[in-house]
Amino acid sequence: MEAIEELALAPCDSSQYLRPYRLRYRQAWPTLWSYVNCKAAYVDLTLVSILIFNSSRQCFVVVKQFRPAVYMCEMERHHPQDFQSKDQDSWCPLLDPLPATEGVTYELCAGLVDKPGLSLEEIACNEVLEECGYDIPITNLKRITSYRSGVGVTGSKQTLFYAEVTDQMKTGEGGGQPEEGELIEVVEVPLQDSMKFAFDEHFPKTMGVIFSFMWFQSNVALGLLEK
Repeated sequence: MEAIEELALAPCDSSQYLRPYRLRYRQAWPTLWSYVNCKAAYVDLTLVSILIFNSSRQCFVVVKQFRPAVYMCEMERHHPQDFQSKDQDSWCPLLDPLPATEGVTYELCAGLVDKPGLSLEEIACNEVLEECGYDIPITNLKRITSYRSGVGVTGSKQTLFYAEVTDQMKTGEGGGQPEEGELIEVVEVPLQDSMKFAFDEHFPKTMGVIFSFMWFQSNVALGLLEK
């Protein structure tokens, strides 16, 4: 991942993607709760994610990318004094930045459901091609489940699919779309190392990676051994 330079912080007065709100309600007692409305740019903050297994090389295909929110959590943890007076309205440079690797996470191939004319399956196939370079038919997708993520802040819904691919389906390098700010590295995790990888805290990852690897062990791995 490339180095981070010219780091600066400013309040988010407006955004194409997010709108912060405070909710006041009563549930046994009066409560105030802050949350983020993510419907400013899309009909809903709905996502698809795909567990990709390459049967040619017996490995999972995941993505690795820089996440600004993760990076800034680490910046504040290491330099709390730099965030104590950041309420001004203008951009404020942040000195002594951490290495960019502090904000890098391993994730499933995923994307926003932001194309009204396409089904979840069609969007999932497009994401696999854009991010990982595999051209797969919809029939290769198996729906695992849907669940809520970010329940304390965004309440977004995510649908998880499983896709088995082969080397012959590889038509590009992937890497995402730079015009959308994506800088993605495709990573292969050997099947025999997958559970160790899932629980190794030296590899920062999303819960989707851990859950989907466990699902695979319970629902697919046994069938592979019987072949």
